[in-house]
Amino acid sequence: MLNVFTLSNGRLFQEEIESLEELSRFRPIWVDLEEPTPDEKRWVKQYFGLSIPDDAMAEDIEESARFYAEDNGELHIRSDFLVADPDDPHQVRVAFILNTVNEQLRSQGVLFSIHDETVPAFRLLRMRARRMPGLLTDAKEVLLKLLDADAEYCADTLEGIYDDLETAGKKVLSDNVSDELASEVLAAIARQEDMNGRIRRNVMDTRRAVSFLMRSKMLDAEQFEEARQIQRDLDSLDSHTTFLFDKINFLMDATVGFININQNKIIKIFSVASVALLPPTLIASIYGMNFRNMPELEHPWGYPFAIVLMMASALVPMWYFRRRGWLK
Repeated sequence: MLNVFTLSNGRLFQEEIESLEELSRFRPIWVDLEEPTPDEKRWVKQYFGLSIPDDAMAEDIEESARFYAEDNGELHIRSDFLVADPDDPHQVRVAFILNTVNEQLRSQGVLFSIHDETVPAFRLLRMRARRMPGLLTDAKEVLLKLLDADAEYCADTLEGIYDDLETAGKKVLSDNVSDELASEVLAAIARQEDMNGRIRRNVMDTRRAVSFLMRSKMLDAEQFEEARQIQRDLDSLDSHTTFLFDKINFLMDATVGFININQNKIIKIFSVASVALLPPTLIASIYGMNFRNMPELEHPWGYPFAIVLMMASALVPMWYFRRRGWLK
């Protein structure tokens, strides 16, 4: 899918392109290619003179190839954007190409973005740009706002993680925590820990992209200050992920502790039962011995007396354990 975005009266307008002729009718500041077809890549090359690298969205590339500048003035940035899907959270690799130097090419002043699937931060920026005229002024501003939208998307996701952890904490700190409830809470905590880790990784990657833009000396004074503000926002998100990791570890330890308590209760019942059954077992063993002159063998009430004695020897320890509170 090939979408172009143009500015008119300070507002961002989107057009879906289906042919080279349609592409030539617009003067965009942003060209977005989602799962581009070979024809769409060819249209971009013919009209803008821009060749999209084959490894633009490759995951396994050298770190030095993620941020670099070509000799013709093209700036290449590969950055990860978070997709906080509850069932399948992941990152989407987006390749940005921006030419602000070479005026001989039609790609001058146009931001190109290439990715394999829909990015929530892109949708967030488009909605905001429609409601706020004058938000975007040029292609560099679009790139900065996309990175800022990614940071805001991560912040919203962190708020959702905190709410989910609050719910899990209320369940863990309740009066009665069963093994089934503990298992449910552990699964929820594990999902939030994975999401928190992905956000921290995404924040680190976005920070590197913003830092590269600041070092490239392509931003004006106002945009440079905006980039510094994005960096400060990312730093605050980084510290908040650390706080959430501590909270996750606390809830994980508390949940595992309640599971151990439940297991200890079961073991205590077996331990008390085994101790309570020791006296009658001893008496039964004595009466089971084969030796002469045992008086109960000749007495008519000998065996009933032995049975009563065994029952009493079992009930007395049970009564004692209950009184001490060891058995409930």
